Amino acid sequence: MYEWSKTQKIAITGMFTAIIFLLTFMGIGFITIGAFRPTFLMVPVVIGALLMGPKYGAVLGFMFGLSSMLFATFNPVATSFVFSPFLNMPGTDSGSWLALVVAFVPRILVGVIPWYVFVGLRKLLPEKLTIANYAVAGLTGALTNTLLVLHLIVLLFGDSWNLARATPAPADALYAAIWGMIATNGVVEAIVAFVLVGAIMGALVVVIDKTMGVKKR
Repeated sequence: MYEWSKTQKIAITGMFTAIIFLLTFMGIGFITIGAFRPTFLMVPVVIGALLMGPKYGAVLGFMFGLSSMLFATFNPVATSFVFSPFLNMPGTDSGSWLALVVAFVPRILVGVIPWYVFVGLRKLLPEKLTIANYAVAGLTGALTNTLLVLHLIVLLFGDSWNLARATPAPADALYAAIWGMIATNGVVEAIVAFVLVGAIMGALVVVIDKTMGVKKR
């Protein structure tokens, strides 16, 4: 969106990385609800992507994944093994490297997909709807995270994850349980991301345009 210098991009990436880890280890980025942990860390990732593009968005997504893996490792709940290969799977004495797929792949894409959604909307909709476009990008980031994380958990860990939950679902109703999470916690994440990304980006671009003199693409 802006033509930042490489030094500026590195500095901004460092700032947003610090925000991600600060929110994580202050206990604000992940909220524990039983064995489920809704997160709002997609917000700084999406904002960073909208400011600098998908390459740096992917870097911030990687940092989001790293923070989630570390948080799961050092503050585990019953199902944290799906995010950390350092935690033993139920009934075993070892973790699984597949946890890295769950922890990192969706989060990296959180820094990529919303950028392309925003670019597409910018081509289709009037300029005056830019804040709405930011908000939709935030919504997309939240849905990317929720949908991919939960479906990868079922695909890669399935029964092990289900049995580790406080109230396991019947084997033939596992996807129904997943969609129940999406309809509750996932919707809350999406609404929060929609509001925060729209509001924060709307304010940021005004400040950047008035004080920093960075050219827009």
